[in-house]
Amino acid sequence: MQTEVMLMADVKFLGKAGEIVKVAPGYARNMLLPQGLAAPVTEASRRRLAKLEAQRAAERAARKAEAEQLATKLTGLSVTVSAQVKEDGKSLYGSVKASDLLAAIEADRGIKIERSQLNLPDQLKEVGQYDAKIDLGEGVSVPFKVWIVEENKTEA
Repeated sequence: MQTEVMLMADVKFLGKAGEIVKVAPGYARNMLLPQGLAAPVTEASRRRLAKLEAQRAAERAARKAEAEQLATKLTGLSVTVSAQVKEDGKSLYGSVKASDLLAAIEADRGIKIERSQLNLPDQLKEVGQYDAKIDLGEGVSVPFKVWIVEENKTEA
């Protein structure tokens, strides 16, 4: 026999806050309820859950609108990064890092992007063109091009 409880906080491997889940009675009685992670399912808690879901939907819609607005600012983005190249003319010393790209995006568009939002190909270790994406959340992503070019050498 299982007991229905409403989660008040995210519980790993069980569910997110606001969900109604079925758990063993002992788990609910000894773990979830005393720690405030869940509450018994009553008519009042169901109404509270419906209100909480409506608030979350409104917050998601606002975040999506904000992400779409930012996506329009980033559309058509192309970033050029110069790096030192080995004697073969193709391979780089090291690689182009995400921090280099984030700085280039901020310099180009004036928009600060988080590292976690950047979706890059494996590693950028050669001169050339690469396709990458910026994930803005809520299912909105913007593709952009990364150009890696040889750094100009000035002889002293």
